[in-house]
This record gives sequence, structure tokens and C-alpha cells, in this order.
Amino acid sequence: MIAKFISKLFFKATGWTLNGTLTAENRRCVMIAAPHTSNWDFVYARAAFYLMDAPIRYTIKKEFMQFPFGPLLKAMGALPIDRSKNTRMVDAMIRIFEETPGDMCVMVTPEGTRKYQPRWRRGFYYVALGAKVPIVLGYLDYAKKEAGIGPTIIPTGDIEADMEKILAFYRTKTGKFPEQGVR
Repeated sequence: MIAKFISKLFFKATGWTLNGTLTAENRRCVMIAAPHTSNWDFVYARAAFYLMDAPIRYTIKKEFMQFPFGPLLKAMGALPIDRSKNTRMVDAMIRIFEETPGDMCVMVTPEGTRKYQPRWRRGFYYVALGAKVPIVLGYLDYAKKEAGIGPTIIPTGDIEADMEKILAFYRTKTGKFPEQGVR
């Protein structure tokens, strides 16, 4: 696959390494991609997922799926969401899991922006709970030049306790712009 070959070259040229991969039981999950502090995050994360052969998908407004970028975005895992119907994103993502058989990791950036957010959006948690899938902690650590997979969290329904475990993990990771990361 050409994308995997290009990703290997990209990681080698930039001095990045890959740490971990998805286990067989985690190939159907919600994957957090954090910290998200730069547009480069998508490039490194997508390259890492090609190297892991991870079945990554991500949601995007359906308006972005038009020509000329739509076919490329679809090939890279985009899942169009029609926001004009006042669709709740959590419900739409749960429906995607219900309607899509087989392996699928839906990647989310819970900060919702590249700027510092004192509180993460929690929709990803409710998607995982509703779809009955685990939450896999994917990360980029610019200080170590490392992309990887951290622990898997099975949502218990105690969002505060589960979120503390998730945030504790990400506090050890350094974004491209550290002042905008998890505190």
C-alpha cells in the first residue's frame, strides 16, 4: 500500500517513532487523538494509523465531501455527517457504529479545537457507551517524537472517574504547542 510506504518515509525523515498498535479486540472503538494543538497532528496521526493498519474513520461535515477534496477525504476515512438536519452528533456516531459492520475506529479530538480548552467535550464518551465499544487512547508526543496507542478504557458509566483516568494519561503527553495541551 502506497500510503503505508509514504508514512514510513515520513516518520523516518522526521525522526518519529511508533509505539504500539491496535489489538484484535480494539479494532472496533472510539479512538481519542490528543493532544490536538496543531494542524500537523492530523498528518502525524494519519501516518501512524497507516503504519498500524488501523481502520481509522473520522467525522466531517458533509459539505466538505464535495469535489475536489471529497474523494480524497473519503479514501482517508472520512464519515460525512449531515448537520443541516439538526442531527445530534452523538446519536449520528452511534448510528454509524450500528450500521457499519466489522473493524472501525472512529477518531475524535475531544478538545474540539487546537487551542487550550479547560474542559474536554464528552460526546466521545457517550458514543463509546452507547455503541458498546472501548475508548482507545491514541496520542502524539512531540517531546519524544512518538505516536502511539495508550491504554484502553471500557466506559463504566461513571464519567467523572473514567475521564480522570483518560486525562491523567494525556497529562504526560506533550503537544506541538504544550501550553495548549491537557493540564
